Amino acid sequence: MFFWFVGTAVLGVWSVFRDPRFDYRLLIVGVLAPDVIDGIWGGARAFHSVVTIVGVLVLVMVVTAGRRPIRRRLLAIPIGSFVHLIVDFAFADTNTFWWPVTGLSFDGVRLPVVERGWLNLLLEIIGLALCAIVWKRFGLADTSRRRRFVADGLLEEV
Repeated sequence: MFFWFVGTAVLGVWSVFRDPRFDYRLLIVGVLAPDVIDGIWGGARAFHSVVTIVGVLVLVMVVTAGRRPIRRRLLAIPIGSFVHLIVDFAFADTNTFWWPVTGLSFDGVRLPVVERGWLNLLLEIIGLALCAIVWKRFGLADTSRRRRFVADGLLEEV
């Protein structure tokens, strides 16, 4: 799963914040990170827990105290990870979602993306459509706009 996460995160966060200085590259890193990190360990683990993502948010806030520009940029990572929990339906597994509050074991817990099976195909098709909307809405067919996005993560509506 890629397009489902990227498309929902970018459109969702843009719709809520409409911040021209928000770094959407780091949002994408944040929305993909839980599956990448937990996937290394073989299933849904700490990064599919709201407790861990809140911890990441607190860490960003503490480490960037007094440095507003870097804080503003890095906050995109935990925001993306929160979006991941929502669009991955991570809350459907109470034990993992609330880990370690509900216990420390991850025995046999697969990634939600693995659990969904063929439904992922439908979600990826929807994600492709959402990414196409992003492409059009932000004029990413224009080379200069695309370069700006790659260079600084900024998106500006056409």
